[in-house]
Amino acid sequence: MEYRFLGRSGLKVSALSFGSWVTFGEQVDTDLAYNQMKTAYDAGVNFFDNAEGYEGGKSETIMGEVIKKAEWKRSDLVLSTKIFWGGDGPNDTGLSFKHIKEGTEASLKRMQTEYVDLLFCHRPDLHTPIEETVWAMNQMINEGKALYWGTSEWSAEQIRKAFDFARQEHLRPPLMEQPQYNMFHRDRVESEYNMLYKDFGLGTTIWSPLASGLLTGKYNDGIPEGSRLGLEKYSWLKEILLETEDGRSRLEKVKKLAPVAKDLGITMPQMALAWCLKNPNVSTVITGASNVKQVEQNMSAMDVVGKLNDEVMEKIDEILDNKPADEQDWRN
Repeated sequence: MEYRFLGRSGLKVSALSFGSWVTFGEQVDTDLAYNQMKTAYDAGVNFFDNAEGYEGGKSETIMGEVIKKAEWKRSDLVLSTKIFWGGDGPNDTGLSFKHIKEGTEASLKRMQTEYVDLLFCHRPDLHTPIEETVWAMNQMINEGKALYWGTSEWSAEQIRKAFDFARQEHLRPPLMEQPQYNMFHRDRVESEYNMLYKDFGLGTTIWSPLASGLLTGKYNDGIPEGSRLGLEKYSWLKEILLETEDGRSRLEKVKKLAPVAKDLGITMPQMALAWCLKNPNVSTVITGASNVKQVEQNMSAMDVVGKLNDEVMEKIDEILDNKPADEQDWRN
């Protein structure tokens, strides 16, 4: 396992990490979760990601039970949760000071830990001033409930505003952003955030590296039994990925990518994960799985990164045809 500094901090996270979205509580019970997390931990994973909104908190409960059962040393783990969707009450959603405090405390109780290493704002809240959110996240750090805070799916403008206010008031600024990033979803990480990496040393904990399973190639011939696209609650995802013009176009590109992976002697998931790992602005790639074998396969991506040389990366870009344009150098 490779360990990378998270943004401009002294904290190191495993280049491949493990997240519980979709699976924990829906497809994975505590026993299976234990086997999955232990497999990831044994492979060198130290960062485990969660959120209050995952299965209404059940995902955090399962992860807490696994950590307790495993008896892992707390200092060996980097745990995260994300705050935004906490319930149905009028103050159970969003990034108000009230919900951040109460939501964080509820998450810690479910996870059976005194603090999380990383606390994320799960989405931007258009109804709460960014200044209030920055104050609230800073307070969670002051109270010892979190060590670092960050954002998820915020625009570069929103992140910069949070940075500027934090510096002005001598508060802790956001350290990291958790954006979606994969072969089909590139602009934000590869273009929009470029100045944030330079100006603030922003770290990234990217999610959906396999594009909700599309980049595994398993949907090339239909929907296999047991996959998330076969679940009723994810019918919206099935429609986006397989039943829209854009989705069908992506599926055709996946079919063209398959021979590239085959020529390298690797699997499609390995290639997709290694492709994300090649980006120097990616601090960690959050992986997910519905069984132990998938965890093992995901972890093996570390072994094939070197196979994606410049020639291979160019071949992949030709197939994808979606590489963000470089910033114009008007001197040349």
